[in-house]
Amino acid sequence: MFVGERMSHPVITVSPEASIHDALAMFKKEHIRRAPVTKDGKLIGIVSERDLLNASPSPVTSLSVWEMNYLISKVTVKQVMNKKVKTIDVNTPIEEAARIMADLKIGGLPVLRSGKVVGMITETDLFKILLELMGARTKAIRVTAAIDDKPGALAKVTKAIAEAGGNFISFGQFAGDDPSTKTLTFKVAGIKKDEAKKALANTVKKFWDIRQS
Repeated sequence: MFVGERMSHPVITVSPEASIHDALAMFKKEHIRRAPVTKDGKLIGIVSERDLLNASPSPVTSLSVWEMNYLISKVTVKQVMNKKVKTIDVNTPIEEAARIMADLKIGGLPVLRSGKVVGMITETDLFKILLELMGARTKAIRVTAAIDDKPGALAKVTKAIAEAGGNFISFGQFAGDDPSTKTLTFKVAGIKKDEAKKALANTVKKFWDIRQS
């Protein structure tokens, strides 16, 4: 799965000359929290809702409403935007985008194709992918268990479920409590909770949780 398949598009951009008032109004209308800043079709920065709000006068200011509106009208996006923009290509694997966003502690990345901004990949897009990967919207038996981190251990789990008549809806593998184990979280349909537990009894090292979900 690549970024281009899951990015938000068409991309919503903002002009560097736009006032922060107009930018905030656009953010509210489009239900977005950040947008690339472009000029003559070129990416020159990125601005977030937080950047815009931080540039606004404090609610407890002694300024009158007219003075506040005047000041806000004079502040433009280019004065508050971040000029150092981290971007990503449409053909980047989606997990690489997630790693970059987590490492840099940012909520979104402009997506480029041949140097042109064509979309945004955001934390919301990644959450939607997580829901799919974990089968969150499908009712089935959800199993969390520990297995030995060695060749063949995973194959035994999938074989046991298949032989019991189960069908995998989702499957995730995560680091275990210690380097010798892995934690599996998966959902299966076609079998009941007790059947799943019985099928895996001699295959997994420990059950953490098993439920209808």
